[in-house]
Amino acid sequence: MVLLLQYTIIFASVLCLVALGGCFSEHSGVINLGLEGIMVMGALGGAVTMFLLPAGTAKIVIILATTLFAILVGMIYSCLLGLACINFKADQTLVGTAMNLLATAAATVFVRAMNTSINPDNVSSSIQYIQEKKAFLKYFGGFEFNWFMVMAVVMLVLSWFLLYKTKFGLRLMACGENPQAADSVGINVYKMRWAGVLISGFLGGLGGIVYITAGVSEWKFEMGVAGFGFLALAVMIFGQWKPTNIALAALLFGLFRALSNVYAGIPFLAAMNIPSTVYNMLPYIISLVVLAFTSKNSRAPKAEGIPYDKGQR
Repeated sequence: MVLLLQYTIIFASVLCLVALGGCFSEHSGVINLGLEGIMVMGALGGAVTMFLLPAGTAKIVIILATTLFAILVGMIYSCLLGLACINFKADQTLVGTAMNLLATAAATVFVRAMNTSINPDNVSSSIQYIQEKKAFLKYFGGFEFNWFMVMAVVMLVLSWFLLYKTKFGLRLMACGENPQAADSVGINVYKMRWAGVLISGFLGGLGGIVYITAGVSEWKFEMGVAGFGFLALAVMIFGQWKPTNIALAALLFGLFRALSNVYAGIPFLAAMNIPSTVYNMLPYIISLVVLAFTSKNSRAPKAEGIPYDKGQR
């Protein structure tokens, strides 16, 4: 049960971070379906940083450098969404889908090129970070504590405070609810939407590096992030775009995702002889059920996905 708790918390941390990123973007009026791609690029930035850091690097330096580069790459990649959808008013669904496809392909090509440049016989798309990952871990008995769990809680509190207790957050949500009205009182809608997209890249990139370090010390980038970006979208919708609800939804989805990793160690589940593929499918089945039941009562930001043109007001 300790292992189940451990995996539930770390997977919930991933989902919470990425869903919060989507929440900021949608509150500003931009649908970010490219969260999956942003996670991949954030994971790439963090993994390459850990791979290139020299042996013997201080733990605090590993934590800070890995986190910062994952965030930076995630934010840079999210600029594609901002440029295409905010400046050029492209279709947000198509841009997000293209970003997801591009990220996995680009990460795979980059890692293979990097590995081949080091060793011509190594054509894999994998990066190992066995020693570096240990910097993030602390052990309390049989529980493996990860510093990313603390980061997720901090980001949750900051997100709640930023959205509901600051002028910036209120203006951001106003741009998502009614961009013309926000513009009429002097709010720069374009800047606020760019801020929402960049915050989305910040949190999505962080979520990507948290995901690939959850329980493993090597990641094969052609696998992407196994659909976690889309699960985060389901968490965001189930949480009704509210940080506290998103955190609770993330725990629920994290529990079902954790079951696929540890069901064999739980006696009554192992005795049922249910195929492992069923447990792997559980989070996605739950997401479909959740989306089906919440779609009718959804309280999405009214202007989400609506291109804004200053000349409209």
